[in-house]
Order: sequence, then C-alpha cells, then structure tokens
Amino acid sequence: MTLPQDPFMLLSFINMKLRDDYDSLESLCDDLNIKKDELLSSLKSAGFEYLPDINQFR
Repeated sequence: MTLPQDPFMLLSFINMKLRDDYDSLESLCDDLNIKKDELLSSLKSAGFEYLPDINQFR
C-alpha cells in the first residue's frame, strides 16, 4: 500500500484507519504491510506521537 507522503494527510489516514478498522497500531501495520518503525519515525518527525491508550496519533 502506498501511504500519503504529506505528514498531515498521513496522520489523517492512519488515525481514520485506527478509528474505523483496527484496535491497535500493530494490527494495522500487519494487515496493511506497513513497517511500524518507519511509520512511527515519519509521524514523529512531524511532531506526532502514537498514544496506545486511545489508539491514535496526536
């Protein structure tokens, strides 16, 4: 799957998928064949952090 390159579009896409389809970041990454470390790094460089207790990035 090709993810959006713009960090705000990526944030929106990932949070939507987490909200609507997945109960954890791990399940999203496994199902969509996304490297979790790369996703975390991309969003962290834009100032976003994954919060597992609410299952979204902020």
